Amino acid sequence: MNVLWMAAAALPAAVAVAVAAIGLFLTGSRAGSRAGSRAGWLAWLVLPAAGASLAVTALWRAAGGPSTPGVGALGMAESAALTVAAGLVVRYAPVRRAVPAALLAGLAAATWLPRVFTPASALEAVGACAFWGAGVLAGAAVGAYLRLLDVRQRRAVADTRTVLRLRLAGDLHDFLAHDISEMVAHAQAGSVAGDPLRALQRVEAAGQRALSTLDRTLDMLHHGRPLGPSGDLDGIAEAAARFSAAGPAHVDVRIDRTAAVPAETAALAYRIVIEGLTNIRRHAPRAGRVELSVTTPGDVLEITLTNDGTSGGAGRRRGGSGLPGLTALVADQGGELVAGPVPDGWSLAARLPLRQSPG
Repeated sequence: MNVLWMAAAALPAAVAVAVAAIGLFLTGSRAGSRAGSRAGWLAWLVLPAAGASLAVTALWRAAGGPSTPGVGALGMAESAALTVAAGLVVRYAPVRRAVPAALLAGLAAATWLPRVFTPASALEAVGACAFWGAGVLAGAAVGAYLRLLDVRQRRAVADTRTVLRLRLAGDLHDFLAHDISEMVAHAQAGSVAGDPLRALQRVEAAGQRALSTLDRTLDMLHHGRPLGPSGDLDGIAEAAARFSAAGPAHVDVRIDRTAAVPAETAALAYRIVIEGLTNIRRHAPRAGRVELSVTTPGDVLEITLTNDGTSGGAGRRRGGSGLPGLTALVADQGGELVAGPVPDGWSLAARLPLRQSPG
């Protein structure tokens, strides 16, 4: 008879240990988004395992099962396995499946003790079940904490991807818009006056620069390379020369470097100038004079870009998103960018620190 009771105690213990082992295998060999589906299957396995444990405990008390040696060890192994299974489903399984599976497993792990002794009172029974239930609560708490860490990590990855997408969009807007607007300007100039062949050659050169920007962006995306600085102070002079060649406005450039300019700061300055020239071409096409000054008084890099175009109007100048994005980017670097109308024209001024503050 004792053999039958031992077999009855061994069955739920074996099932619980098997379910915990399967859970450790499934979640230990998980791959990314497949963890949830695998743990979903684990939740379905935990339910019958916990149900079998509760059924054996109820049968044991109803039939007055004898105190058989070895039943206590089997019960402790069964409770530990159910605790592990509950922690795994709390961490990995979908919430709708994890809650009932964890609750049932916790109840089974906390109430197996009546198989080995008869409590003297209801209070003693509650205390014994609470003692074993504390282990399940601890396992579930660990699983919930690790689940929270996973959620935070996924959110951090999503936020990083969003920042990367916005930065790539800003690069494409700032540089491609300038090259494309230059192509349009050369095409318009060639169709009205001048040398059409020369205009086509300049359109081709601007198109090649636009393609190079796209190739650089795609290369970074394909190989997971970080976005490095693009452009420098020498590129500012070249961009001004191309701008003068593409339209009626001539850019008077003054670059005075009396201090070393970090590559990141020079790249940001280049980006600001490109955005300013692009806006002049788009919103002040009748501008005839453009003055560009890049100087390094003290520990800052100052950029001033003014033009005498007044036909665009203030309303048209607020249509794009390039200047607001650049303003935020400059502010993140500890600088300041201000753009607005001046008598008979428009002005863009920026101050970029050459050295980071101690903060």
